[in-house]
Amino acid sequence: MADRKTLSCGRHWFSKTLPWTLLLLFLCFDSIGAAEAFTRNVTAQLNPGSHGTTRGDLLHIRAVGGNDTLHFLFCSHGAPTLLLVHTNTSSSTVSVNWTQFESHNASGSFKVEPESSVLYSSGLVFSRLLEYDDVNNTAQVTPELFPPYDLSNISWSQISLSDMTALLCGEINNGSLCVQLSYFQAEGRGQAWPRLLHTANTSQLAMWLDGVLPRAHRSRFLLELQAVGGQQPLSQVEVERSIDDEFTPSIFKVAQWVSKDDKDVLGFVQWKPVAYRHTSPALEDATPCRHSDPERQSAVAAESSSSLIQAFYTENEATYGLNVSFGLPGDPFYNSTLYLSWTMLVGVGAPPSDSFSPLVVAIVAVGLGAPLALLLVGGIWVCLRKRATSSSTLYEPIN
Repeated sequence: MADRKTLSCGRHWFSKTLPWTLLLLFLCFDSIGAAEAFTRNVTAQLNPGSHGTTRGDLLHIRAVGGNDTLHFLFCSHGAPTLLLVHTNTSSSTVSVNWTQFESHNASGSFKVEPESSVLYSSGLVFSRLLEYDDVNNTAQVTPELFPPYDLSNISWSQISLSDMTALLCGEINNGSLCVQLSYFQAEGRGQAWPRLLHTANTSQLAMWLDGVLPRAHRSRFLLELQAVGGQQPLSQVEVERSIDDEFTPSIFKVAQWVSKDDKDVLGFVQWKPVAYRHTSPALEDATPCRHSDPERQSAVAAESSSSLIQAFYTENEATYGLNVSFGLPGDPFYNSTLYLSWTMLVGVGAPPSDSFSPLVVAIVAVGLGAPLALLLVGGIWVCLRKRATSSSTLYEPIN
């Protein structure tokens, strides 16, 4: 009887403590992994080397690693532009000839030095915002587009810096188009949907329209992006699927506009195919977005849109462009909220890849592990019970 009580108590204790033990182990492993994550020393400087007032802003984010440096340049001279330059030294710097830079026609007026240290560079230009009247609610772009908003002709605000972010806004048709750059020292995840996973090798760009008056009763928008690069430009978009929508509910895909050599990804622009119609969105405020295939474009177009592209690249580099359209057939039109936001990640190396969080893994482990543990303990108890029953039926010697 004592053995049976002990076994029953042991089984009860084991079944109760196993889930919490597994959860504790997973959380411990996660904290160890986070402690060992790669980090960079990040500094920000507005208009480096300028000694007076400029007609636009140039923000330099310098992210220094052990033996390399990432230079993120966020510029409002012309269309909003993010230039990413990766060097093989932790001592590389930027140099700007402001007189030539502000003349908008001087190639080579912006440099990353030493120039021989540059491993990879890519420029991303927000070139145009397009609008069309979706009369039949098909979300198919019609040839009768309204005249596009050329973002190089917008009057942009000064870049505002706050807590590892930089905000740039311009006025469009009584509303605003804003672009926000976020930069990072280590791996983490955005707090707002779509909660993209970032690393120290990335920065994040969020774009939103707020209060822009539509030119039709059923308006939808497209954003035109141009990518300028060297020998390996951003030339193809890959779409990956996932079974996990933990961080971006209802979204199981991620799009990656990549630059590749023979086998490796050198740089990328990554986004989830979703936009949001409210500043603090609920699930029903999500609207899918689609992208066109990247097409080769004239380098002159990007150079004329962005002073930074013209200043950094001394030759006609390969240029590709694509459009991101917002909304599917049946989705509410932009007119319903007069707000639209979309977020993407820009970086070097392989893009971050989502995986199940430790909490989800722990829950799955508990859900599967606890029943298996109970079966195991129950099987052992049945075997021991049978042995005890068999032993009690044998004749005992008579003294």
